Amino acid sequence: MSEEINPFESLQEQVDDAAAHLDVDSGALERLKRPERVLETNLSVELDDGSTELFRAYRSQFNGARGPYKGGIRYHPQVSRDEVKALSGWMVYKCAVVDIPYGGGKGGIVVDPDDYSEAELERLTRAFATELRPIVGEDRDIPAPDVNTGRREMNWIKDTYETLENTTEPGVVTGKAPDSGGSEGRVEATGRSVMLTAREAFDYLDKDVDGATVAVQGYGNAGSIAAKLLEDLGASVVAVSDSSGGAYDPDGLDTRAVRERKDETGDVVDYDAPETISNEELLTLDVDLLVPAALENAIDGDLAADVRADVIVEAANGPLTPDADDVLTDRDVYVFPDILANAGGVTVSYFEWVQNRQRFYWSEERVNDELETVIVDAFDRLTSTFEDRDLPNVRTAAYVVAIERVLRASEQAGVWP
Repeated sequence: MSEEINPFESLQEQVDDAAAHLDVDSGALERLKRPERVLETNLSVELDDGSTELFRAYRSQFNGARGPYKGGIRYHPQVSRDEVKALSGWMVYKCAVVDIPYGGGKGGIVVDPDDYSEAELERLTRAFATELRPIVGEDRDIPAPDVNTGRREMNWIKDTYETLENTTEPGVVTGKAPDSGGSEGRVEATGRSVMLTAREAFDYLDKDVDGATVAVQGYGNAGSIAAKLLEDLGASVVAVSDSSGGAYDPDGLDTRAVRERKDETGDVVDYDAPETISNEELLTLDVDLLVPAALENAIDGDLAADVRADVIVEAANGPLTPDADDVLTDRDVYVFPDILANAGGVTVSYFEWVQNRQRFYWSEERVNDELETVIVDAFDRLTSTFEDRDLPNVRTAAYVVAIERVLRASEQAGVWP
């Protein structure tokens, strides 16, 4: 894995690659490559022992041409300004690819949540929510869960905002628990869109997903749910991994049992598999489908030369560097990009936001059906663009579709004097 690649530079390179196939004004292109604003703040939080600790936090609002800014908040030691800028940019194009009326935002706090108690994390979350209060809202910027955050943190943010604003506004965040205005189907949404993208990819390539071998790097929410749903389609998930390493069984793992074991012990390597492997070994297994579902830059140009999967479906944001894309394109490996494959989360967040505003809530069956329609329609649009314009790879097609939609919205709005 490359840790030296700047994710923001990767995003800008991906936009440039797509823009080469479009007639884009240079000024408009620069607007597509940079955030409109970035909040950087220091949060002072009292710990359980009475001491005070300072935490660096960010919120990037990248482009609001198509609607309110939308994007998750992550808690991770590697959070940085450039990371949230990149992630907010990917959100712009992700929302545009699946044609939902949002711009892109992203936030994060530099913290390892495992090092703090629930009470400390609540105080940290509420401190960040207080700083976000002037710039968020259901018509302005709508946070959501991301790495190491979930329903609990979203409920805290919602409560803090509503208390300070003296209002009821469940649509200020998405990814909430159903009793707090969350949507059915939200927890599984990202993994489900990964499964749907893989299913459509195999059909598009005249391959059979039933019996296909799969390796999943990253066994959090998205990776474990994608693995489970792929197994339900008849695929054989032979390897999974997390930061501790990987579990490998050439005859196929029981994906649900692996998840149960990880929930018990915290590591997939504690599952009783025939073999344990490293993350790099997993990424280079000879499988039909590889699902990188961890953090960005998991596969760089050097590692891409050793990747033996026939198809890659990106569950994580930015798991392949631009150099890796070039290597895999030259090798005719099909990569179905993150801004399509993991768009289930933001799509069902959109459904949640709609339900919050209408105060009318859908069944899980309806949520899943609507999600499938959105992902399949977006997949068809991407592959037809890929073929009709003779583009080098599916990622470029995704950005062509997304950039055109953002540009049209910008042009229709005009330039404020």
